[in-house]
Order: sequence, then C-alpha cells, then structure tokens
Amino acid sequence: MGNFSALILILLLLAFFLRVDFIFYVIYVSAGIYAWGRWLMPRGIKNLQSARQYDRNVFWGEDVPVTIRLTNLGRLPLPWIQVQESVAVQLKHGDPLHQVVSLGRHETADFHYKVIARRRGYYQLGPLRLTTGDLFGIHPELVAFLPADYLTVYPRLTPLTQLGLPSRLPFGTIASHQRLFEDPARPMGIRDFRSGDTIRQINWKASAHTRNLMVKTFQPAISLETAVLLNLHSPDYQFGNRGDITEWAIEVAASLAAHLVNQRQSVGLITNGIDPLASGQHGFDETTGRLLRPSHSVIQADPGAFMPPAIPPRNGRPHLTKILERLARIEAEETVSFTKWAVNACLHLNWGVTILVITANGSELVCQSLHRLVRAGFNPILITVEPDGNFGLVRERARRLGFAAYNVAGPRDLDPWRRPFQHGVTA
Repeated sequence: MGNFSALILILLLLAFFLRVDFIFYVIYVSAGIYAWGRWLMPRGIKNLQSARQYDRNVFWGEDVPVTIRLTNLGRLPLPWIQVQESVAVQLKHGDPLHQVVSLGRHETADFHYKVIARRRGYYQLGPLRLTTGDLFGIHPELVAFLPADYLTVYPRLTPLTQLGLPSRLPFGTIASHQRLFEDPARPMGIRDFRSGDTIRQINWKASAHTRNLMVKTFQPAISLETAVLLNLHSPDYQFGNRGDITEWAIEVAASLAAHLVNQRQSVGLITNGIDPLASGQHGFDETTGRLLRPSHSVIQADPGAFMPPAIPPRNGRPHLTKILERLARIEAEETVSFTKWAVNACLHLNWGVTILVITANGSELVCQSLHRLVRAGFNPILITVEPDGNFGLVRERARRLGFAAYNVAGPRDLDPWRRPFQHGVTA
C-alpha cells in the first residue's frame, strides 16, 4: 500500500508539471481501483461461508473423506481465495488441501481430501485458513478461519462370534423362581382376574369363552445387566510393552460391549483410566493430532478429577456409541490401584449384575477383590490381558473363590470361550 501511494504521488506531480491529460486519467483509474478494493474486500470475506462435512465418529482403520464447502453469499464475485487446511501428519492420507479458487456471486465450491484413522483417539481437524485480496495486490491480504472440528476414532473391534465367543453367556434375562418381575416375552398361561391386576393383561378371548375375566400370566425373570470393569491403573501392568497391553485391554472392552449390545443386552462401563477431555484443556499434538493429556504431576494432584464417571448399563446403539466414545479417549495412568478401587466402583450397580473385569493379571489381591464382589451379590468374570504361563493356578484360585477366569493376551486366547457355560458355573 505504501508503494502504491508513492506511485500515485509521483504521477500526480508529473501530471501537474507536464500538464498531460493521460496521466490524470491513470491517476483517476488507480484511485478508483484502490477505493473499490478497499470497499469490496472486507465485505467479500464477510459474505464467505465455509463448512466442513465428514463423519465425526469412525472405526479404527477407516478412510475418512472430508469435504470443505465454500459459498459466496454476496452479490459481488471474489477474484481469488486461497484455501489451506491444517491436518496432523499422522492423519494425512494423500495430498494436503492447499488450493486457490475464484467464486462468482452466490457460487459454491467443494474441496475434498481424506484422513485415515490409524489409531483410536480424539483428534482435531483444521483450522481452515482462508486468504483473499484484490487482483493487483494493492491492499494487504485478509485472512479468515473456519474453526477446527473433532474426529473420534473408536478402538479396534474384534468380532467375537468369529473368535468363538459362546452364545450362552451369563448375560441378559434368565428364568427365576423369585417373582421380581414378569417378562412379557415369556407367556405361561391364564388365571382368574384378581384385584390389582392391570387391564392390559386381560385375555379377552378367554374371558368371553369362560364368561369370567381371565388374565395372562408370564414367567418370572431377573434382568442380568452387564458392566465392563476396565482397569487402566498403569503400575498394575508390568509385562512387556505396557502401552500395547493397555491398548489390547481397551480393544477387549470395546469388543465385549459391542457384542453385548448386538445381542440386545444392557452393558455399562466403569474404568479408572483418565479422560483428557475431562481436564477442560483442549490442546492437540501437532504431529499426531491427538488430544494432549495433562501432565503426570497435575494428575497426581487429584487423580479422581480426571477419572470419568461410570456409564450405567443400558442397551441400544446410541448407548454403545457413548461407550465407544469414552473408550476412544481413555488413557492408562497412575490413578487408583485396582484393589483399592474395584469394589467401591461397583456399589452403584444392581444386585446380580455380571461384571466383566478386564485387568493385567490375576494376582491373589485381584482375586480377593473379585471374591468380595461375589459376596456382595455380583457375578464377576476375570479377564486378564497379560501373558501368563501359569494361568492354571489363577483359574483354580478363581474357581475356589466362586468366579470364572480367562487369560486373553491375544485373539487366539479367546478360543477356550468356545465352550459354553451356564450362569454361576466356572469354566
């Protein structure tokens, strides 16, 4: 702009000195271009609308198409717009979005790129930088931003039917001699109407035939909900690569939850890991794009502040989405040890709930904690994720204490689950 003003001043001096009409014409045109650009540019970028379209929740390993849509809502064209999207290195899949486009009045342009979900987590996409200016470069460029959006990558899910998970698991609804409630899906017969019976249970056909009010009867049942108790207290994991084993524990938890919901069962999630989103900070790593976790010292000052609340057992796909989102963000950390946390964490659950305990190993202290859950009226099942050559001893210890135990250090270790077992019978 300074050079342009100097040029106008020089032309003006020449025009007065030489008395040449053409120079005055050039001055008028240049001043008009300057005024037009100064008026147009702020209004042009103000009328520029941008939006980012993509699937915000994806599964591990998926390619995620992202569309950037720019729309010129104004009546005047925009001569050029530079579009540049910020994407973390580990999310990039193909060429980055960095293009220049012109938009006419009420015109729309779409830009496409892809990211790849290489690892579970909560990621940032963007921000999008939009730069525009006049055709002659007289005025400084104007910059606008489309704020960042966020992408949740679910943990990898292992199809448990493929790996041999038995269908007759101790989840769901079982018949009971205790009349806690009657299951409408289990008709048993009819009986005479009694005071207090609901009209909805009246069998009108049988009543017309017998000329006496008859009501339907159903088998009594107990609803056996399931809670996944995921131990992510990092010092409890001592074998090999701690990061890989805790990731496997999260994958097992996600796979079990997905399987149960697919079987129309109620499932919840309780964990002593940390949710970085709960800290209130929203910093993201520039290389990975993942949400940054608080420092170890900050967590140690108040571990409970970063531990997410329990997700109570429910069924349905929306509830599964809530569980998978939590498992996408959760991280292992030195919070509260399993033996100090497990029993108290389950006190809010209903009597008879099956608790799938996913932890590193089946030490004697861990088994004693699960035995306390048995005595409290729960049905715990121990699932350890560290390799254990002497797991037979753990299984026998668990049998004596009244619960089943499995070592699932990898997909192949789920093979023993091919043998179906009944509720309350250890494997």
